[in-house]
Parts: sequence; C-alpha cells; structure tokens
Amino acid sequence: MKKRKVPMRKDIVTGEMMPKRQLIRVVKNKQDEVSLDPTGKKAGRGAYIAVDVAIAKRAQAEKTFEKAFHVQLDDSFYDELIKYTDHLQARQELFGKDGKQ
Repeated sequence: MKKRKVPMRKDIVTGEMMPKRQLIRVVKNKQDEVSLDPTGKKAGRGAYIAVDVAIAKRAQAEKTFEKAFHVQLDDSFYDELIKYTDHLQARQELFGKDGKQ
C-alpha cells in the first residue's frame, strides 16, 4: 500500500512549511474581498496561517494579510480570524491535529 503524500503549505506569518490540514486558508476574491475559507475551496488567491492564536495576533499586529493581498482590512477581519483560530486550536487540543478522533 502506497503512503499518501501530505500536502504542505507555507504559513504566511512564520514562513514555516506545515501540513495543509494544520493551517487556515484566507482567500481574496476578484472583488478584493478577503475572507476565511474553512472549506479550502473558495475561488481566489489563498494564503495560509497556522492554527495558533499567537500567530493570528502577530498577523494582526504586522498587518500580514493587508501586505499579502494589497488591500485595506478592518480590525473585524482580524478579530474573526483570531476567534476562528482560537476555536480550531481548542478542537485540535481535544481531537488531535488532523481533526479526527
């Protein structure tokens, strides 16, 4: 039986390569709207961030996604990102990094 290759992506804040399942995708669509992409399938340009509240707060402080996507973002975007990251981080602590029991 062949081992499946784990898709890796780079965390936009730390530059670290991580398994895709351990990252949150943020996407910018053609209308320059930036949003979280829990499914990983939204159309548009994507960037990834680790499921770590400290890294999400660092992204807010450094305006990482504004620089990456060349757009202005409200604090509400980063508030949503931090809240979502906190939720996923808690789930990972309960169920493991891949989200399965």
